[in-house]
Amino acid sequence: MPVRNIVLLGSTGSIGTQTLDVISSRRDQFSVVGLSASGGNIELLASQILEFRPAVVALAKASAARDLQAALYAQADERGWNQGEYQLPKLLLGPDASTQLAGHPCDVVLNAITGAAGLGPTLAALKAGATLALANKESLVIGGRLVTDAAQPGQIVAVDSEHSAFAQALRSGRADEVRRLILTASGGPFRGRTRDELGDVTPQQAMAHPTWDMGRVITINSSTLVNKGLELIEAALLYGVAFDDIVVTVHPQSVIHSMVEFHDGSTIAQASPPDMRLPIGIALTWPERLADAAAPCDWTTAATWTFEPLDNATFPAVELARRAGKAAGTAPAVYNAANEACVDAFWEGRIGFLDITRIIEQCVDEHLADGHVADPDLTVDAVLAADQWGRARAAEIAGLPA
Repeated sequence: MPVRNIVLLGSTGSIGTQTLDVISSRRDQFSVVGLSASGGNIELLASQILEFRPAVVALAKASAARDLQAALYAQADERGWNQGEYQLPKLLLGPDASTQLAGHPCDVVLNAITGAAGLGPTLAALKAGATLALANKESLVIGGRLVTDAAQPGQIVAVDSEHSAFAQALRSGRADEVRRLILTASGGPFRGRTRDELGDVTPQQAMAHPTWDMGRVITINSSTLVNKGLELIEAALLYGVAFDDIVVTVHPQSVIHSMVEFHDGSTIAQASPPDMRLPIGIALTWPERLADAAAPCDWTTAATWTFEPLDNATFPAVELARRAGKAAGTAPAVYNAANEACVDAFWEGRIGFLDITRIIEQCVDEHLADGHVADPDLTVDAVLAADQWGRARAAEIAGLPA
């Protein structure tokens, strides 16, 4: 395989750091030509720049540029490099910096930005013709057909372990042989609890995911199962499967990452220990596999895998996402935006855990009643306006200052 040039967006986050871990021992296969970060962890970004030598770096927080330069000089000095041994990369600054970088010539853009901010970079990468390794599910969810229409066949490769599993299992048959997709969920830290038992849970308890070590937003989303709702919409858009033909099942061990059921009764499952380096590796090399990206299952040790139905009464986020996904247009953008505002409010102790899905539902209901833009009329401006409205309305319902 020839060397693939990689642009990594969101390099200091959980997926970003694991992607660089995959690349670090395979310099003969990958070259990092661009990195982007929000600017919240300058020391880590500086270390990544010095190690991987990207030509271009995007920094969303323009005011952090001077801090980054200082950190680069300090770390270079610690490494014993003399002045002139290292050339600083080109810096792109501001909220649109990652979008600019996503259009940089490369083979693969891995979008690991968190939240709706990833939409611009997703569209820019597709327009530039690069393979889009998509960890930023929100950009597909809120962009909907704007993203799918912009993509060439096979141009989007999912990084989520569940959607990577679907892509692998779908190779077992033709599209017209697929009966349904089975999306697995760990159940999060509150699996088995009743709704009455969730009223006083804390952000710290919500962060205690039983199998995955992830960032704040995605971990809290996993505790509410909003993340599974986003993944349901993502699966429908990526693989052209009707919403009613996607089933969510709870699988606490997180070894079966998802399954495809075919019309003859066969179900093909993808299994591997919970390690994001495997789907990252596949996304970087698709349609090939990356040897030894992660450890396989240990078949010499006894293990039990269990499955149980999702408790939709306690965790209504998935069915709410199904309704927003069926409505399409700007409804998924409001679902996502209201959630992001609520996650911040919950983290700050301003609302309770159960308020998250309650407020999301109210926002989606109000939007569908007045202001919803249907799929045929969808534009980027309409998506961004819905995103802004969803955040503002969620904050208003929560009693937060505007």
